[in-house]
Amino acid sequence: MVALMPHTTAKTAKTFENLLTQWREDIGCVFARDPAANSSLEIILTYPGVQAVLFHRVTHRLWKKRWRLSSRLLAGFARAVTNVDIHPGATIGKRLFIDHGLGVVIGETAEIGNDVTLYHGVTLGGTTWHKTKRHPTLGDNVLVGAGAKILGAITIGNSVRVGANSVVMKDVPPCCTVVGIPGRVVQSKGAKIQRKDGIDLDHHLIPDPVGKAMSCLLERIEVLEAERKQKVAVVTEDCANCEADTVCHGEQKITVKLKS
Repeated sequence: MVALMPHTTAKTAKTFENLLTQWREDIGCVFARDPAANSSLEIILTYPGVQAVLFHRVTHRLWKKRWRLSSRLLAGFARAVTNVDIHPGATIGKRLFIDHGLGVVIGETAEIGNDVTLYHGVTLGGTTWHKTKRHPTLGDNVLVGAGAKILGAITIGNSVRVGANSVVMKDVPPCCTVVGIPGRVVQSKGAKIQRKDGIDLDHHLIPDPVGKAMSCLLERIEVLEAERKQKVAVVTEDCANCEADTVCHGEQKITVKLKS
């Protein structure tokens, strides 16, 4: 037993060191994604999304050690404090940033990659009661807009942007923008969201297919109106050469039947 103590102590120290490293990364990533952040202390004390992630780093370790009740109790306390519900069984990668945090729900079998950003009201939920993989998997550099719902055991590829209030229930390939209910791919960027100067947070710059269609219709109407005016002008010029049995009134040509 005495021989095992140094090994156990070293393992515990390494686990604690890894936890601190994760915490530093979780706090440090905020500066690149939120211009309102001023200091690490401010982030720790006033960012509920960050607090929820820091709590989850602990509850997930307890969950993997099969201290299920302890992990659920601590997760419940974190939910009461932050209003962010993250199941201890969820697997979360490095540098997750939950901005504002209000109403975010992450299910038990959800898997989140590195450098993911979630806004308030996001749900990573399940669509079955079976004890299987039932929650979504998010790749690296994914950004999910406010109020979006990603449901089921689906996969969201790397560098995907999900528009606000969208409901996504099918797999999404990498480097795409998804909007709508149900979610549909409206743009394939062909490039990663991750840039040299940080993560692209322009999730509001989403294509509007309806607006684009209306714009095309308006342009077509203008072209048709221009063509019509040209034809009317030609007809008006020909009025000078009208025959005696016709009378021109503006743009209309009326045939007059003469009595014999």
